[in-house]
Amino acid sequence: MFNETHVTIDLAALQHNASIAKRSASGSKVMAMIKADAYGHGLLPVAKALQHVDGFAVARLSEALVLREAGFNKTILVLTGFSCAEELECFVLHDLDAVVHSEYQVSRLTQSSLQSPLSVWLKINTGMNRLGVNSPDVMRISDALQLSGNVRLPFKLMTHLACADDMNRTVTEEQIELFDESVKGLAGEQSIANSAGLLGWQYSQRHWVRPGIMLYGGCPFAGKPAADYDLKPVMTLKSSVISLRTVSKGDCVGYGGSWTAQRTSLIATVGIGYGDGYPRHAVTGTPVLIGGQKAPLVGRVSMDSISIDVSQCEGVAVGDVATLWGDGLPIDEIAEKSDAISYELMCGITERVTRIVKGLSDGE
Repeated sequence: MFNETHVTIDLAALQHNASIAKRSASGSKVMAMIKADAYGHGLLPVAKALQHVDGFAVARLSEALVLREAGFNKTILVLTGFSCAEELECFVLHDLDAVVHSEYQVSRLTQSSLQSPLSVWLKINTGMNRLGVNSPDVMRISDALQLSGNVRLPFKLMTHLACADDMNRTVTEEQIELFDESVKGLAGEQSIANSAGLLGWQYSQRHWVRPGIMLYGGCPFAGKPAADYDLKPVMTLKSSVISLRTVSKGDCVGYGGSWTAQRTSLIATVGIGYGDGYPRHAVTGTPVLIGGQKAPLVGRVSMDSISIDVSQCEGVAVGDVATLWGDGLPIDEIAEKSDAISYELMCGITERVTRIVKGLSDGE
């Protein structure tokens, strides 16, 4: 019987990784990043498994409302904040925290009539140059927020690290220094550290840390295995061998004939492709785990299948399980071979892939 292409989400591994985050920043509160459907792992199952953290962060208001409607009462931070009066009222109604990152949001907030004050995280641009108010404007904006009856005081202060994944660069130190200069004299709780900051830059651990990729078992540092930090894979993607074919020396495999057999070879076709979320740009040599044995991808990835050279493997048969990433095969290794990052692979699993969630009992 063939094994349907499926992804398994191990919530026990997720909880283990969250405990690593908490232990690594024992003096900080943990804001778990569960945006983008919890990095493709499932928003509500992940939130349920992480109920012991201090708060959740999502990118959009719609994600926050799903959490509130499901009964989650803890702090929920919306990283893009609000963009109009209607959204602002929704934040207040559902007791959501908003990142304020732009002048127009400050104006909207201070000029509105709200039923109750809003919990605000003022985001400061220290070098990411994506969202955040610039350092010279912080004190002026802080004064406006403090004088507004629409803001719950003291408001929180945050920034985002651009290069914390590279321990050899000085950018992170410069960002932290600029942040500290910008907020000097302000009383609010602070948040700087993402996963890389949390694990690699202890001084970035303030009142709140914001782990993301490390929760899901990805390493935030390029070229380093997640196992070095005792992180466990949460997502495992599997399919099965649907065909075996012997090709002769000189035969080509796949679209464009980009791979040519250098000897008589046994090729396994595995029933997964970019239509399922396997990276189309995975190169020849990208490893696949079949029967506990690593074998290389050959040729181009198709929409529904990939070709694997199993000539050096023992006992491969039609129906055998193939692991594409996860348990036994780090996702970071596949991302590196695909000119991608683990975040992209996690978020890219398509709807036609069966999802299996394990690790929590029904009573939890």
